[in-house]
Amino acid sequence: MKIALFGANGGTGRVLTQQALAAGHEIAAMTRHPETFGVAHERLRVVAGDAMDAATVSAAIAGQDAVISTLGVPFGKEPITIYSVGTANIVAGMAEHGVRRLACVSSSAVDPHDDPAEGWLFNHVLQPYVVNGIGKTTYDDMRAMEAIVAASDLDWTIVRPSGLFAAAAVSDYRVSATEHLSGRYTSRADLADVLLRLATGSEFVHQTPEVRTIAGTPNFFAFMWRETIRKKP
Repeated sequence: MKIALFGANGGTGRVLTQQALAAGHEIAAMTRHPETFGVAHERLRVVAGDAMDAATVSAAIAGQDAVISTLGVPFGKEPITIYSVGTANIVAGMAEHGVRRLACVSSSAVDPHDDPAEGWLFNHVLQPYVVNGIGKTTYDDMRAMEAIVAASDLDWTIVRPSGLFAAAAVSDYRVSATEHLSGRYTSRADLADVLLRLATGSEFVHQTPEVRTIAGTPNFFAFMWRETIRKKP
């Protein structure tokens, strides 16, 4: 299958590229910095471009069978539009070229809920701090993105992982579109595996499944240091 991948140079995008190539697919991977992509393969076409540029996005989608978006940026205080505008360009490009299958990444934090398994501190202090504080601009834009995707007539699936971390291999993860899943984390390997399954199949069409890794997850405070404090300029 021919798959256009946006956000290819991010942590999940690079893992997904490797998984897709190993499975025999052809990938058109868009990145603003192709010189740093670091993957080469006869079935990989690295496209230099910005998801905020509609013409470049449309050109990358032409001739593909499906589209995966792993667009993302680190937390910041200023409002962002990479999710909403970038995905709107993807939706428009897919409509232009008659490509119907879209799998894109959002977050479980766009619809936060108390998890009895996580305890009072997580539910009432840590989660609100992330959702309404350091991650507010990110999740606001993700909600706008979800609305754009849901309003399209594509065969879309919006995937909601939790805190993303690196793992060496795909695990025995959980995925569901009918219940809130317990757990704070999703490995990038597991998320990439879900996205590839979706792009090449027909699971969870017009649904927003959550995905959680249930083994080998990181320490919460080490995770928060790496993903928020250490990443600040």
